[in-house]
Amino acid sequence: MANEAVTQVQEIRDITKIERIGAHSHIRGLGLDDALEPRPISQGMVGQQAARRAAGVILEMVKDGKIAGRAVLIAGQPGTGKTAIAMGMAQALGSDTPFTAIAGSEIFSLEMSRTEALTQAFRRSIGVRIKEETEIIEGEVVEIQIDRPANTSGAKVGKLTLKTTEMETVYDLGTKMIESLTKEKVQAGDIITIDKATGKISKLGRSFTRARDYDAMGPQTKFVQCPEGELQKRKEVVHTVSLHEIDVINSRTQGFLALFSGDTGEIKSEVRDQINAKVSEWREEGKAEIVPGVLFIDEVHMLDIECFSYLNRALESDMAPILIMATNRGITKIRGTNYPSPHGIPIDLLDRLLIISTKPYTEKEIKQILTIRCEEEDVEMSEEALEILTRIGMETSLRYSIQLITAASLACRKRKGTEVDVDDIKRVYSLFLDEHRSTQFLQEYQDQFLFSEDTSKPSAPPPSNEQMETA
Repeated sequence: MANEAVTQVQEIRDITKIERIGAHSHIRGLGLDDALEPRPISQGMVGQQAARRAAGVILEMVKDGKIAGRAVLIAGQPGTGKTAIAMGMAQALGSDTPFTAIAGSEIFSLEMSRTEALTQAFRRSIGVRIKEETEIIEGEVVEIQIDRPANTSGAKVGKLTLKTTEMETVYDLGTKMIESLTKEKVQAGDIITIDKATGKISKLGRSFTRARDYDAMGPQTKFVQCPEGELQKRKEVVHTVSLHEIDVINSRTQGFLALFSGDTGEIKSEVRDQINAKVSEWREEGKAEIVPGVLFIDEVHMLDIECFSYLNRALESDMAPILIMATNRGITKIRGTNYPSPHGIPIDLLDRLLIISTKPYTEKEIKQILTIRCEEEDVEMSEEALEILTRIGMETSLRYSIQLITAASLACRKRKGTEVDVDDIKRVYSLFLDEHRSTQFLQEYQDQFLFSEDTSKPSAPPPSNEQMETA
C-alpha cells in the first residue's frame, strides 16, 4: 500500500506544471510603431524611449539578415531596463531568428575553455535555413478501411481513399501507416498530407464540405479547401537549425541524440572548418541561407582580457551574429589586468561597439512599471499603497520595490484581505531591508561582525610581542 501511495505521488508530481513569473515575463516586445517610434507604454515596456528607438534600428538590421559581426553595448545604472530591452528584442525577433542569452560569469563555470564556450555561444546564435524538395501526397480523406485479422498476431491491413478536386485514388495501408492515422485521429473529411520519404502524416484541417457536421467537431476546428490538381506533389520544405547543432551532430558518434544528452564537450576546429565549407557550398547552390541571430551577454564586465581578445577576432568573421552586451559598471579594472577602462571593457573593443545608454526612470514611469508588475503577478493593490511603493522605488531602487509586491500580497492574504493596502506595504518594508538601511545597520554594529574592515572607525592597535608571548 505504501509503495502504491508513493507511485501515485510521483505521478502527480510529473503531471503538475510549475508556472513561474520571471523578472521580465511581462515583456512582449520593444513597444515600437511601424516608423520605429517608441510608444510611451507598450508591450510591457515603459520609458527609455531613446534606448528603445536605437534597439529598434538594430532589430531592423537583424531582420534584414544582411549585416553580421556588429556589436552593441547597452550601458546604464542598475535597474534601468538593460536586460528588459534585450528581452524585448528577443520577443520581437520571433522563434525563427536564433537568440542566445548568457551571463558573463557563465563562461567560467563550464567544463571547457573560455574560448570554446564563447565559440559555442556564437554558433548557437547563427541559424542555417536549409531548403529541400520532398514528395508529398495531399488530399481529402474519403474513407478509411482497416481490416483487423481474426488472430491477434496477424498484421493489420487497410485501404485509404484520398481525393482532390480532380482525382481520387485508393492506397493500401501497412501497420505503421495505420498506427500513424490512428495516432493523428484521422477520419473521413480531414485534409491530410503524407510525406513519401518518411511516412509522416500531418492533418491540415477539415474539408469545407463537412462544415455542416456540427456535432462531430469542436469550436477550434479549422476548415480548409479540398486540394486541387494531382494527389502527388513536390513541395519545398524549410528547416532552420543552428550551426552549433550541426557541429554537435557531426562531432558525436550518437549523432543528433547528443543534442539531448547535454554533454557536448569541446568540438574540434577541423569539424567546424568542414561544416563552414559545406554550408558555404550549400549557399552557393541555393540550398541554404545563413540567418545571423543575436548573442546577448549580460554582465559583460565579468569577462576577462582573454575573452575580450577572442570577441575582437570573432566579430571579424563573416559567420558572426550580432553581439549585444549589457553592463552597469563605470570606469573599472579590466578583469585579468590592472588597467582601468570604461565599463571594464578594453578600448579597442569599445571602438567597435555601438553604445546605447539607459537613463534612470522618473517617478511616473516607476509607478507605471509597478502597475504592470502587479497585473503580471495578479496582485490587487490600492492606489495609496501603489503611491507608497512608488516612493520606496524612488528612494531605494526599482528592483527592491518590485520584490515587495509579492511579499505584500502574501501579507494581505495572511490577514484575509482582498487588496494590498498601505499597512501591508509598511509591514514588508519593516521586515525586509533595502541596501541603504542594511549598510546603515552594518555601520552601527560593525564591531560585532567578524572580519570587520570598516576604516571609518579607529581600529584597536595590534598586540605587542610581550602580549603575544603571554598569550
